Amino acid sequence: MSRTMVSVVALAVLALAASAAHAADVKIGINVGIPAPPVVIAPPPVVLAPPPLVLAPPPLVIVAGTPVHHVPSASFNLFVYNGHYYSHHNGGWFVAAGPRAPWTAIAIGRVPKPVRGVPVKHYKIPPGHAKKKAHPHGGGFCPPGLAKQGRC
Repeated sequence: MSRTMVSVVALAVLALAASAAHAADVKIGINVGIPAPPVVIAPPPVVLAPPPLVLAPPPLVIVAGTPVHHVPSASFNLFVYNGHYYSHHNGGWFVAAGPRAPWTAIAIGRVPKPVRGVPVKHYKIPPGHAKKKAHPHGGGFCPPGLAKQGRC
């Protein structure tokens, strides 16, 4: 190998060593401006209290024009259809297999159409009125005109 070649190789090694010493001082960073995801706090689950337990078969009255019976002596909405008990209670629907059977919350789509079709006059507490019954003054805000008429 010629002397020039040795000098070039030596110079290249020296340059490489010098650049490696400076490379240890180099810091590379990437900053992307994406904010942290928001903290979401889920609301507490809504738990509907079931209607009271029916201890014995109550006296039934047929709802005219339907295959559904209602129980006028009950203190809550109680309907009987195809041997099952149904109740619209605290804003939700419940079903029980019969007297002394526990109530199970069900979706409105699982309530038989004849039960959903019972006229409001057969309800003890019509849908949407449970809050008014619970509040001693009729619940919430009442416009003055309706209050004068005694409608809320």
